[in-house]
Amino acid sequence: MANYSYSTKDLINNIKTLSSDAFEGRRTGTKGAEKAKTYIINAFKKEGVKPLGGDFEQHFTFSKYNAVNILGEIKGTVNINKYIVLSAHYDHEGIKNGKIYNGVDDDASGISALIAFAQYLKVNPPKYSVILAAFDAEELGLKGAYHFVKDNVIQQRNIMLNLNMDMISRSKKNQLFAVGSRYYTHLKPTIENFQDLGKVDLLIGHEGLGDGDNWTNSSDHAAFHKANIPFIYFGVADHEDYHKPTDDFERIDNQFYKDAVETIIQVYTKFDALEL
Repeated sequence: MANYSYSTKDLINNIKTLSSDAFEGRRTGTKGAEKAKTYIINAFKKEGVKPLGGDFEQHFTFSKYNAVNILGEIKGTVNINKYIVLSAHYDHEGIKNGKIYNGVDDDASGISALIAFAQYLKVNPPKYSVILAAFDAEELGLKGAYHFVKDNVIQQRNIMLNLNMDMISRSKKNQLFAVGSRYYTHLKPTIENFQDLGKVDLLIGHEGLGDGDNWTNSSDHAAFHKANIPFIYFGVADHEDYHKPTDDFERIDNQFYKDAVETIIQVYTKFDALEL
């Protein structure tokens, strides 16, 4: 059993709430997305997270959509003007043919982990400043992440690392993959030398080296990678409920999920201690 550095009770409550029918699948530009946005901002405020640049909401538009990124900031104690961006996306597929696509794994799991990070960092101030980024419109082409990388109050060269979480709450083989160290080799030893905790087997893979699907551009981390900002993406293998209305709270593995979040937090702490 792992020792947890955040409230596991809150983690499970947050993922259950965000993936409930009341949020109508959180499709960009809908009432469900608005509800999710309010929920996340309130959770950040509760943990003492300050908005980045004066406002938690970063509005942007594309085609017919009005979208909103949610951006929080926690000041570093040493490298105040250098940032680690912790990210997940809060949008999902919404309602199709009368069925709600609740997206518990994709990606209520990552958003609830962001809130757990806020709890952790409240008690353990980071060396590098941290941006907690809940991106919108990932399902519509990573639009929120691309907008953030292109246009925010932080210069790109001051973003040292992106840790992106998308689908981290269940795995038949208890495997959590870390993607990205192939391209940013200074990050590899931290992951290779990590002592697995709890139920989770942390593996390097899915980097386009003949080990199944290449996830280099599969989620919001792609926007950082294209800007030559180092990233590590944490995610599980696709499962039978991926992008289906059955991606519901009852399908997650609570123990795996809690251990996955603790794993990512502990990997993050090791990165925070490095010269990035």
